[in-house]
Amino acid sequence: MRVLLTGGSGMLGQSLRRLAHEVAPDLELLAPGRGELPLTDAAAVADWFAANPVDAVIHAAARVGGIQANIADPVGFLSENLAMNDAVIMGAHRAGVGRLVFLGSSCMYPRDYRQPLVEGDVLAAPLEPTNEGYALSKITGARLCDYISRQVPGRAYRTLIPCNLFGTGDHFGSAASHLIAAVITKVIDARDAGLDRVEIWGSGQARREFLDVDHLSRFILTRLPDLQALPSLLNVGAGQDHSVDDYYQMIADLAGWRGEFTHDRTKPEGMMAKLMSSAQAKSIGFRPPADIAPDLTRAIAAYEAMKAAA
Repeated sequence: MRVLLTGGSGMLGQSLRRLAHEVAPDLELLAPGRGELPLTDAAAVADWFAANPVDAVIHAAARVGGIQANIADPVGFLSENLAMNDAVIMGAHRAGVGRLVFLGSSCMYPRDYRQPLVEGDVLAAPLEPTNEGYALSKITGARLCDYISRQVPGRAYRTLIPCNLFGTGDHFGSAASHLIAAVITKVIDARDAGLDRVEIWGSGQARREFLDVDHLSRFILTRLPDLQALPSLLNVGAGQDHSVDDYYQMIADLAGWRGEFTHDRTKPEGMMAKLMSSAQAKSIGFRPPADIAPDLTRAIAAYEAMKAAA
């Protein structure tokens, strides 16, 4: 099976490429870089599909970032992701590609809504304002996939909604860092510099669900040949959440840092909770780990290795 993978250099893309030979040895992943395939250019994407017939698409590319980045540039997060999703999804559709996996986001769900969140809760109430632009782009892409699948026989365009992800290929120490990578960076840097305090944005009481990206990759690679069996939207998460304070403490303990945490309550912290129900995914074989500590340990080691090599 020939598969176009967008976002091949991102955290999920790196994981999919690394695990493909192990999980799906008959799968050929094509992962052109930005110079070869500018994903916001619909004409360029259409030309690529014409020159490179594929059986399926994994659309993992997106402009991503944490709360600070989303607040600073909502225009960019909405417009760039809308253009990218339209070019890739419609490009695949017009090229006759039968299968497509679109990666959604838990920010598609309403702000501070019931817990755990189920797939039918999308658009049930207002979104979290701090990342509304990004969320809207994901909701639009998911709806487009659903419309195509319902309108055209033989199309299986499905949206997977992962919980927050982390892994060894995360954006440590950059503006694109998500929570786990940011916490690991701050704690390890404080430990190595001999600092005794680390600041946490907000109250620290917001709760987040995190999954190592490799678990999601294995699920995608095993389900890709049979996308027709999946529902239009499918949560793929860890099934448990922890407070931001808990993640800081877990990472500090694993990294051997014994300092003090302070809180800057003037900073935004986003939704207070967004635990998802992954009951549907579990019913078809998804098995998230019960303990996050081994995966956190691997991510910590990856950042330590990156620092040592710098």
